[in-house]
Amino acid sequence: MDDLISKYDKVLQDYNNQIVSKFDKDDFKLYNEILFSAHNCGIEGNSFSVDDTRELKEQQLGNIPVGKTLFEAYEMLDHFKAYEYLFADLSRELTDDLLKETHGILMKNTLSYRIKDAVAGEYTNTDMAAGDTVFGDHKMLIIQVPKLLFQTQKTLEQNALHPVVLSARFHCYFEYLHPFRDGNGRIGRLFANFILAKLNHPIIIIEREKKSEYLQMLKAYKKENSTLFIEEFFLNSAILRMKKEMEEKKNLTKNFLEGFVNK
Repeated sequence: MDDLISKYDKVLQDYNNQIVSKFDKDDFKLYNEILFSAHNCGIEGNSFSVDDTRELKEQQLGNIPVGKTLFEAYEMLDHFKAYEYLFADLSRELTDDLLKETHGILMKNTLSYRIKDAVAGEYTNTDMAAGDTVFGDHKMLIIQVPKLLFQTQKTLEQNALHPVVLSARFHCYFEYLHPFRDGNGRIGRLFANFILAKLNHPIIIIEREKKSEYLQMLKAYKKENSTLFIEEFFLNSAILRMKKEMEEKKNLTKNFLEGFVNK
């Protein structure tokens, strides 16, 4: 794990120098919002591609991409609002109120459509299951949510864990608490990245194509009683994303210059 963390830190230094520092701050925020929103919703079944998501962001409901549903559009629009609300003030502490408020925005126009008696921003009133996982007694688990948020905030302030490790552990624990009727994955990944942003680290994009591997790493916690697998997955995902973007920038610049010179 130490070697993987050292590798991440080295790649992060290069990424900040080659990518982050070269962008306009607002442009880079928008780029991250669109990319993260497309994949964060995509993991849960939304069919909007990154290009579809960008088009929706620019034109809102004025031009829904062909073949996409109004439900998917509202799901994505609410994700934009939740992302922007949460990331607007990185100084805010991790609290129960902030979690509920963000979930209320995230699920405003879609939760009651899927689950008639559910209310966005309110914890579940029934036990939960997802896939092949049956979670614990919902009342007992919900009691643990404020404790998890408080302990994560305390660890964050004390700089007691590497930011990516802290983010991964929070996400893993939160998903097994599963406190909402729907949207636990999306809100969990939002808050995991909020932790990273608070510590000035780039957000982690878990691509929809990696869904199966991602879920297996979460399930490994239940099987092995260890967060090591999801920690490694977060670190490797972050490294892969940063390297990919640096390589794309290098190749596009090289290809353009060579093509221009040869004309």
